[in-house]
Amino acid sequence: MSQWAAVNARRLLAALLRIGWSIKRESGSHRTLSRPDWPDVVFAFHDSDEIGPRMLAHIAKRTGLQPEDL
Repeated sequence: MSQWAAVNARRLLAALLRIGWSIKRESGSHRTLSRPDWPDVVFAFHDSDEIGPRMLAHIAKRTGLQPEDL
C-alpha cells in the first residue's frame, strides 16, 4: 500500500508553500514554483483537482515533499 493518500491540488500547493516553495510566475492554472537549490517545478493543476497517490509520489520526488507535510 502506498504511503500517499489522494489529496486536492489546493491542499498540495499549500503544503509546498509551507515547506519553502514559492510561486515564481502564474499563467492560468499553470504555476511555476521555485525554491533555493532546487530546479523549478511546474504545478499545472486546478485547485479542485484530486491528485492520486502515484502523482503525489512523483511530485514528492521532485520537491522534497513528505507525507507528514500534507
